[in-house]
Amino acid sequence: MTVPLPSDPGVAAFGASLTAITLAELGDKTFFMALILAARHRARDVFIGSFAALAAVTLISLGLGYGLRELLPQSVVPWLAAALFLGFALKLLFDARRMLAGEAEEEEKEAEEAVNEAESRGRISTTSAVIWEAFALVFIAELGDRTQFATIFLATAPAFTFAGLLAGTLAGHALVTWLAVGAGKWIGGRISEQVLYRLSGGLFIAFGFFSLHQAIA
Repeated sequence: MTVPLPSDPGVAAFGASLTAITLAELGDKTFFMALILAARHRARDVFIGSFAALAAVTLISLGLGYGLRELLPQSVVPWLAAALFLGFALKLLFDARRMLAGEAEEEEKEAEEAVNEAESRGRISTTSAVIWEAFALVFIAELGDRTQFATIFLATAPAFTFAGLLAGTLAGHALVTWLAVGAGKWIGGRISEQVLYRLSGGLFIAFGFFSLHQAIA
């Protein structure tokens, strides 16, 4: 049994990437970095720098995913997408099972340490300096993160268009970054990393079965 997606590839890509990125980013290290920076600097500057970094990593990730599509025979691509989705889902569910209480607090602590280290070199007060600080910290933290892997894997699925994935991924990043700089303290204390991992795992299982259906059809 597969979970039906909208027939329009662009709409399906937008909805899938928006949902996946929003779940993956909430409670992530980059979420807490934006939260901490917004408490110390102007929220608008933090949002600009953080979102620019996430957009840059998104373009890199989509490029990698689409590169895999182009390099491999088209008959293999749906099988690859299914394998990546299901493998990623199993990893998320396994991580959720062994996750300890207070995982979100640990992410916040690591984010705060990174921000403190960056700001220990001198006072950051100008708009350009704040934007650059947010960009650099978030860009480095996002590389190799589960959100980047999710974006790469989504881009391997033939059912999803580049435009739809780009729009959905950027919308998800913009939403979570806006929440971080605007209501991060309230949200951060109510996040259950275990629940988010399980929801993400379930979502990628659905993507995996959908890709299997495409491969077999």
